[in-house]
Amino acid sequence: MLSSLFNRKARMPEAGEALPGRGDPIPTAESHFLSGRPLAAPVPEGMEEAMFGMGCFWGVERKFWEREGVWLTMVGYAGGLTPNPTYREVCSGMTGHNEVVRLIHDPAAISYDELLRLFWENHDPTQGMRQGNDVGTQYRSGIYTYTEAQKAAAEASRAAYQGRLTAAGYGAITTEIRPAPVFYFAEDYHQQYLAKNPGGYCGVGGTGVTCPIGLTA
Repeated sequence: MLSSLFNRKARMPEAGEALPGRGDPIPTAESHFLSGRPLAAPVPEGMEEAMFGMGCFWGVERKFWEREGVWLTMVGYAGGLTPNPTYREVCSGMTGHNEVVRLIHDPAAISYDELLRLFWENHDPTQGMRQGNDVGTQYRSGIYTYTEAQKAAAEASRAAYQGRLTAAGYGAITTEIRPAPVFYFAEDYHQQYLAKNPGGYCGVGGTGVTCPIGLTA
């Protein structure tokens, strides 16, 4: 029974079996719990957006909001089939979505390469549809790009980090790199969860292998 559940949650659903979802967005917070900035704020001139999946989004979001130059963070669901999913639906394994963090950053203060280094070093990108004890499609490793420059940087960083991981005895990177899909906001209580619940579950941990990308930034 447990093996069957594991296998179901660890594979992407087919289009015909995915949950139907809904036409309207689910309710969420209007503003960032720490900065007060509107979560739906447009990208300010001179800033850029990025999106990553690297395990439970509670801990992942904190990794990014703590970095100087990151102007806004938010958590949600992306990369699946079900429109406007709920957390319960995503956790069922029948939407195909990943738990992601979307962020807006000032590239003059923190470059995309530096964001990639943070991404690679703070989770294990070789685990497929899980991170540690968290199993399911929503815990897969993913880089979702908004520009061709981001795509090129992501692919170069993957190749560079694979060399370091292989030397350390790790297997092949399973990270998906694809154009940024539709981002669906997660529910209110998920936004900046660890700021609201400082002792809450994080679930994010790296391999201990340093990434050569951004080391000279």
